[in-house]
Amino acid sequence: MKQNHTRIHAVKAEILSRITSRTYLPGTRLPSVRAQARTMKLSVSTVVEAYERLAAEGLISARPGSGFYVTGPTAPLALAEIGPKLDREVDPLWVSRQSLDADDTVLKPGCGWLPPSMMYETGMRRALRALARSSASDLAEYATPLGHPGLRQFLARRMASTGVEASPEQIMLTESGTQAIDLICRFLLEPGDTVLVDDPCYFNFHALLKAHRVRAVGVPYTPAGPDIEAFGAALRDHAPRLYITNSGIHNPTGAVLSPVIAHRLLKLADAADLVIVEDDIFADFEIDPAPRLAAFDGLSRVIQISSFSKTISASLRCGYIAARADWIEDLIDLKIATSFGGGRLAANIVLTALTDSGYRKHMEAVRLRLTEAREKILPRLEAIGVRPWFVPRAGMFLWCRLPEGMDAATIARLCLKDNVVLAPGNAFSQSLSAGDFLRFNVAQSMDDQVFHVLEKALSEPAS
Repeated sequence: MKQNHTRIHAVKAEILSRITSRTYLPGTRLPSVRAQARTMKLSVSTVVEAYERLAAEGLISARPGSGFYVTGPTAPLALAEIGPKLDREVDPLWVSRQSLDADDTVLKPGCGWLPPSMMYETGMRRALRALARSSASDLAEYATPLGHPGLRQFLARRMASTGVEASPEQIMLTESGTQAIDLICRFLLEPGDTVLVDDPCYFNFHALLKAHRVRAVGVPYTPAGPDIEAFGAALRDHAPRLYITNSGIHNPTGAVLSPVIAHRLLKLADAADLVIVEDDIFADFEIDPAPRLAAFDGLSRVIQISSFSKTISASLRCGYIAARADWIEDLIDLKIATSFGGGRLAANIVLTALTDSGYRKHMEAVRLRLTEAREKILPRLEAIGVRPWFVPRAGMFLWCRLPEGMDAATIARLCLKDNVVLAPGNAFSQSLSAGDFLRFNVAQSMDDQVFHVLEKALSEPAS
């Protein structure tokens, strides 16, 4: 009897999951009881009982001679219910929430930002003092639709240093890099479209694409960029609308796009009418600038985005989109519709901090500290059997494989009990093929406790 109750519950959970994830919208006809029974390898009577219970709860309704249909208003969007069922420890949103919720007693080698001591605090304080003496309009007014003219002019000059030619009118400020991608998705995508992502890639790309109800397809990433043969096959098989990537320092691998791969990639994109979103958020961490797709393409089908949350302040929300002038015009309308005026105050602070005489020296010090941290952490990880997939020259990330037979989600769960937040590989992998990987942030991994807890967790599953 108990076993049958469990089977009925399994059918209900399956249907509820599809309603919650909006796979089944109001009015959708459910699979027939026989079809559902075949799919789940259960008896027809079990499915009938589950459907009847759902009907009794008002979630579905029976139409004589026709079947069962979803009733009621559209379910609130639950991102955790979309896509394959993951152990919560490998869910992209789990990693973000654990890192953002953590207080100062929690160590965060799995998070994606620098500790406060490595951010540009002195420049921020100077910028805040200067802004406190500025006009009332700087403190109280909305920004123009494109955003602060001075900051856009500065960004145009800065982008030119990496070969990207963009006039200030081709740059629109946003509240963050995430908002930049969100606006681009609203602009270019419809539910059901396909988007290519690197596998692995920044895990919030996955979460954001889920929110837009589009299908993400992963392309294996190599130390020189995406696997070009796999990329071409994905274009042929899935006809994607968009590709989202990092061209500078790649997240999570730390790899760098090679010029050869960049040219071949753009040739394939042009033939397939593919739009590319290039996230340039780690530009200031580079020692030697990597090729930029936006530079080779001339912002024709490449859109470049970035923000300042990794170098100046994560508390200060300011990013930008650089794109074709006609696309910027339409993106302005979307920005006004979704967030109205931009952050004038934030843009003023960012411009003052970026043009401050100390910013260049600050970033030189950050790059040096990250190099020193990487050199100290690599041997400590290797001593406990954790080895890098690739050793980057710059940036904050190490993409590492665990000892054979170890599961990153299990290790993350064990470490969390000891107040250490890790980032398991499958949070970054669309194909879920990185179950034995962890991403380490070297800037957040300097505490000895990180290695004590990790070594303990690595020994526990085998005990």
